[in-house]
Amino acid sequence: MTSEVARADGLTGSELRLGYHGKTVVHDAAITLRPAAVTALVGPNGSGKSTLLRGLARLHPLEHGEVVLADGTPARALSPRDFARRVTLLAQSRPTPSGVTVRDVVGYGRHPYRQRWRAGDPDGPAAIDRAMTVTGVDGMAGRPVDELSGGELQRVWLATCLAQDTAILLLDEPTTFLDLRYQVEILDLMRDLADTAGVAVGVVLHDLNQAAAVADQVVLLHEGRVRGTGTPHEVFTEAALTEAYGIRVEVIVDPVTNLLSTRPVGRHTTRIPA
Repeated sequence: MTSEVARADGLTGSELRLGYHGKTVVHDAAITLRPAAVTALVGPNGSGKSTLLRGLARLHPLEHGEVVLADGTPARALSPRDFARRVTLLAQSRPTPSGVTVRDVVGYGRHPYRQRWRAGDPDGPAAIDRAMTVTGVDGMAGRPVDELSGGELQRVWLATCLAQDTAILLLDEPTTFLDLRYQVEILDLMRDLADTAGVAVGVVLHDLNQAAAVADQVVLLHEGRVRGTGTPHEVFTEAALTEAYGIRVEVIVDPVTNLLSTRPVGRHTTRIPA
């Protein structure tokens, strides 16, 4: 996204165990986010995708295991400010501030670079401008965010993350609330960040076809355990998806383009229209 992110960085989680109120929901998971690659976490509701992503972002405490940056630095050894200069997360939901403009909210992403009273961030204005431009919110810079639609607000929060200018970007269901056009644009943006800026992208997605289209690597979770890691063609098999989702899932590979798509099969899936 920015001209600065030629610095490659990655993230590895090993033997990660996370839970809530004494109940483990992610069991001994291993995951690596590589520079210049998109890694999609997929699986049914309750499989632990978002919890695992929050663990990588240090927003959920680890019961066991370690998260390590590409240079070997344990994530726990970094101060919150230093960690935020390397890793950012777009969470599923964030409180909507009242009486604050879009540009001000996008500016929140510059907090790790600022000293007191917003001083000491000479690159901030340009980073904010770039983030608003690529997410298409520059035209609403002066609007109060509490007047925006859900889709508009989602793009503003994504711009906030991009303004943070990190080499590792974590996204938890970023296409939620977006119509088809903006879903595609967000997926394209993730690919651009990986391909042109070398960003390591980790994203939770519910749509298997979106994951197959955009991801270099997918991590399939089921009941809190990693059931497969690899390319979509390696992981998205009919047997694996049918077991994980509890419904028959067909996998179709186009013989000409080699593009993969999936189709859950219900009782009326093959119905012939009248």
